[in-house]
Amino acid sequence: MIDLLPLADPAPAPAVVTDAACYVGDESKGTLCRWVYDTFGKNETLAESSDWLIAKPAKILAILLVAWLIRKLVHRAIGRMAKRLENGVPQPAFVRGRGSNAGGSHEGAALGTAGVSSSGTLATERRRQRAQTVSSVLESVATGVIFTVAILMALSELGMNIAPLIASAGIIGVAIGFGAQSLVKDFLSGIFMVIEDQYGVGDVCDLGDAVGTVESVGLRVTRLRDVNGTVWYVRNGEILRVGNKSQGWARAVVDLDIGFDEDVDQIRQLLLSSSNALFAKPEYASMILEPPEVWGVEALSSDGLVIRLVVKTAPLQQWKVARLLRENIKRAFDQASVDFPQRTMLVRTEDDESDAGSDTDVIPEALPEATRDTYRPPDPPSAERRGLR
Repeated sequence: MIDLLPLADPAPAPAVVTDAACYVGDESKGTLCRWVYDTFGKNETLAESSDWLIAKPAKILAILLVAWLIRKLVHRAIGRMAKRLENGVPQPAFVRGRGSNAGGSHEGAALGTAGVSSSGTLATERRRQRAQTVSSVLESVATGVIFTVAILMALSELGMNIAPLIASAGIIGVAIGFGAQSLVKDFLSGIFMVIEDQYGVGDVCDLGDAVGTVESVGLRVTRLRDVNGTVWYVRNGEILRVGNKSQGWARAVVDLDIGFDEDVDQIRQLLLSSSNALFAKPEYASMILEPPEVWGVEALSSDGLVIRLVVKTAPLQQWKVARLLRENIKRAFDQASVDFPQRTMLVRTEDDESDAGSDTDVIPEALPEATRDTYRPPDPPSAERRGLR
């Protein structure tokens, strides 16, 4: 007789998990639910209520509290960074002659890079606005990211499926991006302009159609005032190029017209002597950074020659230095009896054409010899004859 092997015991049936039972393995319930379930006589309703009324709000509150603490720490770090950015890095003042071209060629001088220390009220205001803008952008981005993650975690604790919310947020973001492209473009351009420090308060900039002094730099709009006092509001997204006339150093360029008969070497010496006299004055030491240079004949025109004089100056001082140079050059030319070229123009009017055939055009030499001594030209025609009445 064949012995049959004992059959193994069948596997136990899985425990039935109900929504209200938090002790039998439902992982969505916490310790408080199980403790209430055991303590109060397996009361499922009370256990589930304690989980919704106490445990879940406590978890959500903890999530928000941690998010607030993280935001506080991040904002403090951003504030310290903005403070260092506002104070600026001390730079040595520009020393006369630094970066000058020993050979005297203006090509080499144009490639010199010399820094001028940022000081004064405008520089302080510029750093303050830049630091404030950068810090506000970083703080806003950090706050948005931190609390978005915290809210999603809180919704997940409430049992909500956050995947559709994330997908919906992406779709809404794309729709907003298409609907407000210009606004988004303005903000992004403003952020990069501020971070890259392309210009700041007090700079004289060429933004295309608007040229003037920058009064305010925002994330969406830049405000500047031109030489006539007109205030221009330029959207950052519309700025395709920036010509900053205030960074580092500037150059005063003076082009002078002289006649063809003038001695070029003499003119060169007059320009150098008059400009060096201005350079030697102590009151202009902070404005004129390097000795003046005469680059030579810049152009030939129908009226004469064009000679160029250049002077390296501190930022925003090139126009004042150019005016002072012109005054000194005018005095030097007057003392040396050097005249500027002048164009003589002959204007022929209708009266001249009507009188062209009158008796006043008779040349005495064309008259007979007997009447040459007694000839007198007739009086000019009256107003009625000229057709004025």
